[in-house]
Formats: sequence, C-alpha cells, structure tokens
Amino acid sequence: MNFDIDKLFLLLESEYKRFETPSVTKIANLIKSNPFAVLISTLISLRTKDEVTLKASERLFSRADNPFDMLKLSTDEVERLIYPAGFYRKKSLLILDISKYLVENYQGRVPNSLDELLKIKGVGRKTANLVLVEGFGVPAVCVDTHVHRIMNRMGLVNTKNPDETEMVLRDKLPVKYWIKWNEYLVAYGQNVCKPISPLCSTCKLSDFCAKINIKRWR
Repeated sequence: MNFDIDKLFLLLESEYKRFETPSVTKIANLIKSNPFAVLISTLISLRTKDEVTLKASERLFSRADNPFDMLKLSTDEVERLIYPAGFYRKKSLLILDISKYLVENYQGRVPNSLDELLKIKGVGRKTANLVLVEGFGVPAVCVDTHVHRIMNRMGLVNTKNPDETEMVLRDKLPVKYWIKWNEYLVAYGQNVCKPISPLCSTCKLSDFCAKINIKRWR
C-alpha cells in the first residue's frame, strides 16, 4: 500500500472538519488545557459514550477542577456527578485516589512526564499520552482502540494491542503529527472506519487501506 504519511495526514485533517470533536479534546478546549481535568475526563471516558463523558465531566468540574477541591467531595457526591458513566462507582473511588496521590506526591499538580504519569494507579499508556497531548501540548503517540484498529486495517502496522501499535507509530510517524493523530483518527473511527461494517465505499482514505480483516463493509 501507498503510505505517504504527509498526504494521509492532510486527508485526515480535511475529513476531521466534518465530524464532532472527541469529548476529551472538547473538554481540554473548554477548560483551557487543565491537565487534571484532562486526566479525570479521560478516565471517565473509558467504556462511556462521548456525550455522557462530556456532561459528566462538566458537572464534576463545576464542583472541583483540581485535586484539592476534589478531595472535599464524598464518594457519593462524585458518583452522582459522573453518573451514568460506565463503572461510575469504581471511577469515583479512582478519581479520589488519584486526587489524594497527586496532593501527597506532586503538590496537587499532574506530572508532565510519561514515566511519572504511569506511576499513578489506574493510568495506562493511552491515558498518560492523552494527558501529555491535551493537557500539556506535548507531542505523544496516543493509541486507543480506534487508532489501533484503523492502523492495522490499513496495514501501516501489524500489531496485537494498542501498546504495540504505539511503539511502531513512534518510529513511523513524524513527531509533527503526534499531537493530532489520535484526535483525527478517533473522530474517523467513530464516523467512518467503524468497528463493525465500516463505511469503506465513501472512505476518503481507501487508497491507503489494505482492508485487512474487514469481512463486511458498506
């Protein structure tokens, strides 16, 4: 397949204008890149629809947008504020645990280092990289299920999980594209390159795609 990364990025950038901005990016824009809010909204977003994530995050951050204020809330209050996010009870406990950890270890600040972020309970590579990108504007390769799926379908990578995809993309993607790559591909995955029955007949990226493991498409 033809993998002109520059051309592929320009196509993604053009297509992105047609789609709704992903919830975590929208939240980052609303709260002016508050790393703590980006971290917490990313955790809320796990197994939760974008529109639910956005509303839950807005309710929560209207009460507490930093770890000090978050710790003033009870577990029940956090639960009520983020409901009906998936696993809201477990997430409320995690949010308070993370807030306590940040206060005790980083004076309430979110670290801007991948290694330090990964020390935080409940923070994986996807979340840590997204915090670097959306919270600090630091180039990082954030790979979620959409990025992993699309890159493997195209044939740009041949990997078994998002972490492996991240490592390959670190070598293949110019750093200048790292910040926007996840944002663009999440939107494309939600609207065109869907998990089941993707819209291949109208896909503007078809010249780049090997359609690997696509059994049914529209």
